[in-house]
Amino acid sequence: MGKFKQFVTDFGLPRIIIFLFLVALFIAAPFVGVRIDASISDVLNRFGQNMLFVLAMVPMIQSGCGLNFGLSIGIIAGLIGSTLSVQFGLLGFLGFFGAVGMAIPFAIVFGWFYGMLLNKVKGEEMTIAMYVGFAGVMFMCIMWLVLPYSAPTMVWGYAGKGLRTTITIEGFYRQVLNEFMAIRIGNSFVFPTGMLLFCAFCAFLMWLFMRTKTGTAMTAVGSNPDYARASGISSDRMRTVSVIISTVLGAVGIVVFQQSYGFIQLYTAPLQMPFAAVAAILIGGASVNKASMVNVLIGAFLFQGLLTMTPSVINSALKTDISEVIRIIVSNGIIIYALTRKMKVAK
Repeated sequence: MGKFKQFVTDFGLPRIIIFLFLVALFIAAPFVGVRIDASISDVLNRFGQNMLFVLAMVPMIQSGCGLNFGLSIGIIAGLIGSTLSVQFGLLGFLGFFGAVGMAIPFAIVFGWFYGMLLNKVKGEEMTIAMYVGFAGVMFMCIMWLVLPYSAPTMVWGYAGKGLRTTITIEGFYRQVLNEFMAIRIGNSFVFPTGMLLFCAFCAFLMWLFMRTKTGTAMTAVGSNPDYARASGISSDRMRTVSVIISTVLGAVGIVVFQQSYGFIQLYTAPLQMPFAAVAAILIGGASVNKASMVNVLIGAFLFQGLLTMTPSVINSALKTDISEVIRIIVSNGIIIYALTRKMKVAK
């Protein structure tokens, strides 16, 4: 009994409830006509699509900058890299890694300015980050119309300029990671081996980095700024490094998301992505000043599992299509729960 109570304490009662609810959805799925194999495949696919966004929360949390509500800045860098890849006509893995390679320099520059700003507003980072993310997305709504792109698949046909809201990457680098070493069972189950391996590799690199001298210094700045300062560690520098890493992960994450989803979505599309990533890592057990790889994995799986299974099961049970309504209710409900609970604990 004592071990069970300790397990509940360590894992967290809310996460146990969410996990059991997810299991219940999987159990109910066959009884309402939802295929289990297709559902598991969808959950794994969405998990891989969104994991790097959740991983991007770790460095800023560990450095004391809090939750990265300005993740949209990194996503914008990724969108620039993606559109440039299509503009240059890069195909397959060259297109994917070309998009990543061109996105990273933009992410580093954006992250540096973003980090410098957050160093000026210590104590209000999350609020300012949210405004920065929204401002960045709105600014790019103008830039997507005036930047000199010319690829026929991207520009508006009647004007010959200005990028479309949604751009297909069919024939460029669509699902190059998903299809790499993919495991198929029947017609419904596909294990996206390449995408999950890529995400695991990024998580492993982050795990290694957090154990380097710089990563340890970053954690020290977040957990005990006075001790870090007395040890000769520049808190501003460590915070800026953490913001740059988070921004780079956001840029790479949106390219991974796009290759799986099959489209580049511009204009206001990046606005809501940071909130889902924030909710996921909080559900995974992180707080506003401490996060780990375990929090990333658990949070991303639980959040995306609920977001995938709840609409499918309810739609089939009610014999109607209200999946988008259910998805909005579930996602925003989880976000509100995660934020209110964790912010209360932080205070």
